[in-house]
Amino acid sequence: MFDEIARIKKGKVGRFSSWDTTGRNRDCWKIPAKSSKILADIKGPGKITHIWMTQQNHYRECLLKITWDDADYPSVLVPLGDFFCLGHSIVNSFQSFFFSASTRHNNKFSKGCALNCYFPMPFRKRAIVELINESNEDHWQYFYIDYESYEDSDEQQGYFHAEFRRANPFGGWGHEIIVNTPQANVVNKEKIAWSNNYVILETKGTGHYVGCNISVTNFQGTWWGEGDDMIWVDGYKWPPDLHGTGSEDYFNQAWGMQKNAFLRNGSSIHEEDTGGYQSSYVFHIENPVRFTKEIKVTIEHGHANHLANEYSSVAYWYASKPTRIQNPPPVEKRMPVMKDHNGNWIIEPEKQITPFKVKKTEEMRKMKKEWAKIHSKK
Repeated sequence: MFDEIARIKKGKVGRFSSWDTTGRNRDCWKIPAKSSKILADIKGPGKITHIWMTQQNHYRECLLKITWDDADYPSVLVPLGDFFCLGHSIVNSFQSFFFSASTRHNNKFSKGCALNCYFPMPFRKRAIVELINESNEDHWQYFYIDYESYEDSDEQQGYFHAEFRRANPFGGWGHEIIVNTPQANVVNKEKIAWSNNYVILETKGTGHYVGCNISVTNFQGTWWGEGDDMIWVDGYKWPPDLHGTGSEDYFNQAWGMQKNAFLRNGSSIHEEDTGGYQSSYVFHIENPVRFTKEIKVTIEHGHANHLANEYSSVAYWYASKPTRIQNPPPVEKRMPVMKDHNGNWIIEPEKQITPFKVKKTEEMRKMKKEWAKIHSKK
């Protein structure tokens, strides 16, 4: 894994940064409201080796955009905070293998925070890194983008990709039902699972999936997990190539999510510290999921997708060539769900986005009726 650190090879290091070229100390760039700015335009062949960014706010309003080799579309287009594994516009200090963050304002909304990314990002011809400010305010950004330039390109190196998805709320069939009760334990397999699970990534081409983060706004307030990860490689089949046993199990934990942030997995934000907001991540460093034609990475939300919390995610993968990604929702439909002064969730239908609703089976309908009958007597 670390063999490159000892390898002597030809290459030139470089950096794009926001340093004050006048020699003074105003080392940040202003990106006006509703505008964008190119942070780095790097001639290849080369590799981005490190990205550092710090800012006061706009973690969901700003989009990090990366385009490889003059493609007509970006391969990264993700809200700033979510790209670095911090959802909900909340900042927190944590450390992982590919990302780290440091702040004096742990578990607070829209405060100053240092963000680091160490995913290697090789390219052949050109790399353009851009920040898009979709807020109604000017945005002030400090940044470093470190890179290496080479004489020749390595044709076996994949292109880095990242994609943001959101369901607010997820279209679950029985949100009133508590996880791990008999009424939630319905059948979810074959094409029902393929069609109803929350989709983390669905893409075509050749490459390997290397992990994700998922952010949850826990409307129900009980355990939001118990959903099996199901990953299909190169088309549908049953069972899928990888079938897990529960949400926390996919994040390499057990018996719920604990307050820790390890190199390969953990919680960058924990709901016990935030009143219901969670962000968790997992990286497939030694066990990437390789595909030659297509991949579909999914997870149940609650068992059999019965819950209807807010779900957001970022998938990370490498592809043999720059690939079109799914565009994120418009800014007004990706902002965090907030609470009022009494601690109640503020539900604004015009800001919601539910890509689909789970189509109920007969067993699901039966369990909803059974749950309603039991609880109508209390």
